[in-house]
Amino acid sequence: MTHPNDPSPRWITDLNNPPPHKSKPASIPDPPGYSSQAVSKKKDVSRPAGRQQPSPEEMDHLKLKKAWEVALAPAKNLPMTLIMMYMSGNSLQIFSIMMVFMAFKNPIIGLLSTNQAFERFETDSNRASILQVKAAYVLMQVLALAVGVWKINSMGLLPTTRSDWLAWEVRREPLEHAIPALSL
Repeated sequence: MTHPNDPSPRWITDLNNPPPHKSKPASIPDPPGYSSQAVSKKKDVSRPAGRQQPSPEEMDHLKLKKAWEVALAPAKNLPMTLIMMYMSGNSLQIFSIMMVFMAFKNPIIGLLSTNQAFERFETDSNRASILQVKAAYVLMQVLALAVGVWKINSMGLLPTTRSDWLAWEVRREPLEHAIPALSL
């Protein structure tokens, strides 16, 4: 067991030297569907060799496939972004302002970090293919920015009429006016 000179606790010694495995008594039958003989036969069968490492061409193909997944990820977020933009409304509220902020912040950060997003996939042999993937990634980020521009245009924050730019231009008069009813 433990010697008086041994500084380690007994439980560490017990973990390092487990007791021998006790065999099952013959009087206890195996449960239905289980055979201890089949298990002992499986242990005798040699295991197949480990998985081989992929060749450099296969590795480049896998890296390119993963790079395409990264490049198309912003497009997968567009439907949810569009729904959130639509649901937030066109009035200036804190929620719609935060949605517009996020609609611009995420694509701009994505555009600025394009090289960092793909540096782990780039090798000397697949540099031209990664350039195409980067172009698709930039296109997806620009598309996400276009969603943000659409939202601020629908909120009326983009200066798109002449009266927004020219001081002497008069504002367009509305065709109808809504007058709230007085309730007594």
